Amino acid sequence: MDEHFIAFWNVENLFDVSTSNDRPEYLKKKLKNELKGWTAAVLKKKISQLVKIIVQMNDDTGPDILGLCEIENENVVAKLLEAMPSGWRNYAIAHADTKDGRGIDVAIIYDADKYEAGLQFNYFVQKRAATRDIFQINLKTKSERDLIILGNHWPSRTAGQYESEPYRIMVGETLSYFHSRILEELGNDTAIVCMGDFNDEPFDRSVRNYAQASREPRKIMNSKKVPYFHNLMWEATGERLATYYFGSQPNMLDQFWVSKGILKRGSLFRVEKDSVTIFRPDELISGGDYPGARFFKRPSHKNYDPEGFSDHYPIVMKLLEKPATS
Repeated sequence: MDEHFIAFWNVENLFDVSTSNDRPEYLKKKLKNELKGWTAAVLKKKISQLVKIIVQMNDDTGPDILGLCEIENENVVAKLLEAMPSGWRNYAIAHADTKDGRGIDVAIIYDADKYEAGLQFNYFVQKRAATRDIFQINLKTKSERDLIILGNHWPSRTAGQYESEPYRIMVGETLSYFHSRILEELGNDTAIVCMGDFNDEPFDRSVRNYAQASREPRKIMNSKKVPYFHNLMWEATGERLATYYFGSQPNMLDQFWVSKGILKRGSLFRVEKDSVTIFRPDELISGGDYPGARFFKRPSHKNYDPEGFSDHYPIVMKLLEKPATS
């Protein structure tokens, strides 16, 4: 069996340096106070902290595919790869600049020695301003099989969970539409991994009723009209595990979903049993009564911690692919 180790991580405000020339004028003004003190040295430290965690994944060999969100531009992702150990994997970057109000995007890193990249496509929902994007990359495995990756960062709960819910419902509905379009173009058995920070939990309406991500394999397999995703994070949710803590409240905001083409018996791909988990090395866990991730923040933030990492935990999973027959 060929193995595909996939990870996703909201890396918490991975901004370029405060004097970046790549930053649009509207963002320079908006982020001026937020990025006070965000120097090249601080960025280098933030990246080195992230690398400490990433290189531990997949038994210290790193992920084959890594989805990231809250990155400002391709430049910071390139710096992240440059900070990897010498002779590390041959990673390539897939990313598209968006018009997010805080300038943070989604990116996909993949091992170019294992995958050939095809279509790359990003789309967003227009509310009063553009939402963060849904980013799609079509990969080919060494066996010439399609593996579609969808990276997500849905609108935040900053305005309140229920006040902001309609925006996530809009994005969920859009994602469901593009799920259907992928199947129309590539076939009903297409292997799709959808991952991201959805800012809602597996049981919330935007996920269940609009993005059509279900916990019920039988419902997914028997459906003739609705293309459901299988949400792989329900078990961890039932155990009260969390990828993000807001105060004392655990939230399973970061999730993996897979298409029916992966779930069905006899598929070319299957999820390895017990491989879907929250990645929590000891140094990433904060102290205190609630085991949230140890955040980094920014020098302008009262809780800035230069020895921190991110306010989210990464999630990881492994896909197994049947070997090609001669």
